[in-house]
This record gives sequence, C-alpha cells and structure tokens, in this order.
Amino acid sequence: MIYLIRHTTPAVNKGICYGQSDLDITSSFHEEAEIIRQHLPTDIQQVYSSPLQRCHKLASYLFPHHDLILDDDLKELHCGAWELKNWDDIEREELDPWMKDFVNHQVPGGESYVQLYERTVNCFTRIVKQKKPMVVFTHGGVIRSILSYITRTPLTDSFAAFKLHYGCVVKIVFEHSAYGNEILSNIPSAIEQHRPA
Repeated sequence: MIYLIRHTTPAVNKGICYGQSDLDITSSFHEEAEIIRQHLPTDIQQVYSSPLQRCHKLASYLFPHHDLILDDDLKELHCGAWELKNWDDIEREELDPWMKDFVNHQVPGGESYVQLYERTVNCFTRIVKQKKPMVVFTHGGVIRSILSYITRTPLTDSFAAFKLHYGCVVKIVFEHSAYGNEILSNIPSAIEQHRPA
C-alpha cells in the first residue's frame, strides 16, 4: 500500500503563483504534521519525497529514522516565468491561452498539466513495482495526477473531482488487479488560488 501525503501549509501570500519555487513552511507545521501522523501505519518501509523543502521537511519530521529518497519527478508543476508572480500581474496574452486550456497549454518556460501528469505517472508506476508499504510526500498536482490515472478521471475534471487540502493523506491499495483509494484526512485550511481571482 502507498500513502500519498501533501505538504503542510506553505509560507506564501494568497494570490501568488507558485509550483517548483522552494517555499518554506508556516508556524502551523507541527500541528498539521501531528494530524498527518495519526493516519500513518508503523510498518512503512520506504519513504519518497519531492526535494522541495515543504515536502522533505515533513518527511524528515515524521520518519526521522528512514532514508529519504528524493525524486525530482515528485515536484509540483513547473510554473516557469510565472513562478512567484501575483496572478493579477501576469500578462493577459500569456495567461488567456492557458486559462482556455490549462491541461495542454504549457506555462511559458514551464510545464503543461499533461507534462506534469506524464512524469508523475511514470514515477508512480516505477515505485509501485517495489510492492512495499511506502509513503510519498509530494504536492497537490502530483497527487491529483496519480488519482486521475488510477481512476481514469479526465484531467479537465480533476480539480473538481479531487479537492486536496494541505496535509491531506490518501491511501492507495492494489487489489484484484485494480487500484483503490481512500482519503484518510483532508482538513480544509488556507484558501488556495490556482488562477486569477
């Protein structure tokens, strides 16, 4: 079985576009981490993490005696030229094509949602072959991509289908030649903004 865990609340102002920017965590980290801990088993053998600090700090805190495997494929969507810009400051001629087709349109200097999905699914199919109880500390876009893959949900519908808050815990099992998933914890916290208000 695999536990997918989204990082805790990042230290960033509302309205800022971010993906692979290496944001730190907020003062609510320990409180959020202890809620996550309640949903994790004691027999975890492997711990994977995005190398971004908002993920690997959580992984190190919850599994201090495990060797972390940092994998670039577990990073969030690369927002390219838009990283750390206020959504309202992004030029309309850049933003409008992406707003019309956020799945296929590539962020200038960054990725499209399809590209994120493809690298995420490649990573997921690679690590599940180990068949060990494991935890993956990662980002909302990565978890949403994995859930879209195992449930065959179109990417255009994935934000509505999978509302994943900071610190959410998703359990994935493989039984009878099919994947199943269960959201163990998903407490609404800070309001997120993935596009202009």
